[in-house]
Amino acid sequence: MKKQLDELRVNGRSHELAIEPSKRLLDALRQDLDLTGAKRGCDDSSGGACTVLVDGTPMLSCTLLAASCEGQDITTVEGVSQHGSLAAIQKAYGDWGGSQCGYCTPGFMMTVKHLMSENPNPTDNEIRQALSSNLCRCTGYTQMYQAIKAAIEAEQKGMAMSK
Repeated sequence: MKKQLDELRVNGRSHELAIEPSKRLLDALRQDLDLTGAKRGCDDSSGGACTVLVDGTPMLSCTLLAASCEGQDITTVEGVSQHGSLAAIQKAYGDWGGSQCGYCTPGFMMTVKHLMSENPNPTDNEIRQALSSNLCRCTGYTQMYQAIKAAIEAEQKGMAMSK
């Protein structure tokens, strides 16, 4: 299949890639840009391990064509850190043991990042609803929810301190 030249803006940097029109965003990220945070969990949009943000909206990169993302801002878990430091959600996952094997963790983090940007003080039910499209096969989710609540608290404290 003939490749086409596309420009993808990922984690604040532009990348010009020669990719096949049928190439999925997940494959372009992992194979062409060596950004391996997003994982292939299903190929049918039922797992969430491949979640990235496209113009701030969570999208499942295993079913999204890379070429369709030209001109949009793509954020992967590698782009979540802030000024070389872990973001609140990354730190909280480590502190609270929010992941077991870690395979699904990047997808959860991207979904939580979106939730926190849309709703800085979500209820427990809103957190559960936001995460309903992400699956973890290792855990009972309790530690994940603790980590998410800790990240939300840290973000709120950070916002209060910066005022």
